[in-house]
Amino acid sequence: MYRLTEEQKKRVSDLLSQMTLEEKIGQMNQISPSIVGGFDVSFPELIEMVGDGRISHDEFARIMNTVQRDYREDDIRAGRVGSMMIQDPVKMNELQKIAVEESRLGIPLISGLDVIHGFRSVYPIAIAEAGAFDTDLFERTAHMAAKESRTQGVAWHFAPMIDVARDSRWGRVSEGPGEDPYLASEFARAKIHGLQGDMSSHENYVAACTKHYVAYGACESGRDYNTTSMAKSQLHNVYLPPFKAAMEAGAATAMASFNDLNGVPCTVNAYTLRKILKETYGLKGFVVSDANAIRECVTHGIAQDDMDAGIQAAKAGLDMDMGTEIYSTYLPQAVAEHKVSMEVIDEAVERILSVKMWLGLFDHPYITEETMHRYDELPKAHTDLALEAARKSVVLLKNEGNILPLKKSQKISLVGTLADMKEEIIGAWAMSWQQKDCVTILDGLKNAGADVSYYPCGGPEGDLNLDEIAAAGNDGDVIVAVVGELVSMSGEAASKADITLSGRQREMLERLLSYKKPVVAVLMNGRPLALSWESENVPAIVEGWHLGIQMGNAIADILLGNYNPTGKLAASFPYVTGQCPLYYNHPSTGRPGSGSKFTSRYLDAPFEALYPFGYGLSYTAFEYSEMKVEENEDALEIHVKVANTGSVSGTETVQLYMQDVTASIVRPVKELKGFAKVALAAGETADVVLTLPKNKMGFYDDDMNYCLENGKFNIFVGGNSRECLKTQVDVEF
Repeated sequence: MYRLTEEQKKRVSDLLSQMTLEEKIGQMNQISPSIVGGFDVSFPELIEMVGDGRISHDEFARIMNTVQRDYREDDIRAGRVGSMMIQDPVKMNELQKIAVEESRLGIPLISGLDVIHGFRSVYPIAIAEAGAFDTDLFERTAHMAAKESRTQGVAWHFAPMIDVARDSRWGRVSEGPGEDPYLASEFARAKIHGLQGDMSSHENYVAACTKHYVAYGACESGRDYNTTSMAKSQLHNVYLPPFKAAMEAGAATAMASFNDLNGVPCTVNAYTLRKILKETYGLKGFVVSDANAIRECVTHGIAQDDMDAGIQAAKAGLDMDMGTEIYSTYLPQAVAEHKVSMEVIDEAVERILSVKMWLGLFDHPYITEETMHRYDELPKAHTDLALEAARKSVVLLKNEGNILPLKKSQKISLVGTLADMKEEIIGAWAMSWQQKDCVTILDGLKNAGADVSYYPCGGPEGDLNLDEIAAAGNDGDVIVAVVGELVSMSGEAASKADITLSGRQREMLERLLSYKKPVVAVLMNGRPLALSWESENVPAIVEGWHLGIQMGNAIADILLGNYNPTGKLAASFPYVTGQCPLYYNHPSTGRPGSGSKFTSRYLDAPFEALYPFGYGLSYTAFEYSEMKVEENEDALEIHVKVANTGSVSGTETVQLYMQDVTASIVRPVKELKGFAKVALAAGETADVVLTLPKNKMGFYDDDMNYCLENGKFNIFVGGNSRECLKTQVDVEF
């Protein structure tokens, strides 16, 4: 984990003592290569465009091959650059050589990149992988990404993204672990361990950068970059816990979010950056802004100009400026005029140098020729792990009449353009994948030996081919329709006011159903969708998300019964968009929703989720019984029997929830406090024990005090947040 030796600390201290003010501020400056002609946006925006799908990887490659780029070699030579965003190992070596061998002090650059869900071996988007409820998996996929990116000179991941998100209209729900603070915290810990934990070689770990700090996932009305406003108790109970968990796990860095929080942009928010993150949670590394975020403080209206924004950010505890060069332009003058102290500058630079030292960049600044070609062909261990992650992330939402699994003897009509689009399986913010590694659903079914005929018919955009629909409906014994979203329809800058199936996909399903054949809908999407019509009319629904390079093989394994689905939902699915924000762990209200008019409900929609948090079916069935709670001095032990009552083996995620019945502030109706995976053969019963530490049963009040209050607690255990056994206990702390 992130910790320097005494020798490393001395090297940092000695280096800092030799630096000029210009060199110090240079370390606080992160830049990207400037594009010289040929394209009308900045390089950071170009990276965003390929990351969120606005331009294709092929178009990105064409642009990069035809434009000139200014790599700012003279600024690097003069010590005016601390970090570059670049993923070309040959060019990175060239720039690193300038920094190490031609600058006065030889301080290496650090290269950072958005590696949200895999580098070359792209695994499922975070909202999908979180549904595996498997911390060991979370850690192993992160470790794989760290090893792969390090071979290309990327030693710093802008990940994990651990925003709690409760509004599916927000496109960036795809990038995070869902709506629950406990699951997000477990996800955060595991990802930090995976990215940073293997220090057996400098090639095996990277610096994690937790983001977006903080409460970005609570953007008003689900509209990206929008304001957030909340009580401090809500901030500490819901949105901060994953970041606290990441800091406890030793995260090296953090990224401040774009949004304002209660009127103060997080970029210049001393309360969140200095008081909480650095002083309370103990971040030892540094904080970087999000792209262009310091300059946006002028647009927010909290800073009068760029210089004022830079002064506020530096004083608040923001150590590195991503992309605006406001620090390098204005901080020298700010220090000269005593508007920013040298102590603030020295602290920031010491933190940055320390992370570089810990990463081994001073001793191993270059990538060898052998290293940079290590993953020209992906090792089987990497594709196997990507397949494992994809399988475990699939959620079976509906299986009326046990249509699934399909029999290999059945002739399959595979429908939908998404079924054979390599670029649409990888998800938002995947930038380093190669098409040769991508397995579409059509590929996967063929690989599995299925009798499949493919009919594109239609997709999230464009018209329907009615002739192809007719051919598909008449041809197969069963119809598998792949529907959902393009990658560009979720992720950053992809908020939506309507999260039903886009285009004419519902009409396509309706036409396919008219042929009276069994229809299976396989979803490819980056957010929970409003699926009331589909749930009512389509007999089988598989939530496939964007699963990464092995998506096709994973979906084929699920459809054909080679793998019994185990995934659960990390976020609730609404009936209709108007239910958003929707989340299971909402505060208790004095008039809980019911059939009575004067309760917390809608006149025209249910008040509950269509598919709740933690939900997911199996090809077998599980039964819970004989729940009991035993209390000791430090914890509650919850015992429950779980039986596989079906005819095939399966794995169940046993979920533990709690409700503080009476407290000094209103508490959630239910909140996740633990989970366990149990694999059972057909007919087998297991005694499952879950432990709830008493010190985890409290909450923060509005004065930020952590409270443990004696009283009654409801304890729930079940296979999802809605269907649980329940008992009540009196607890004294």
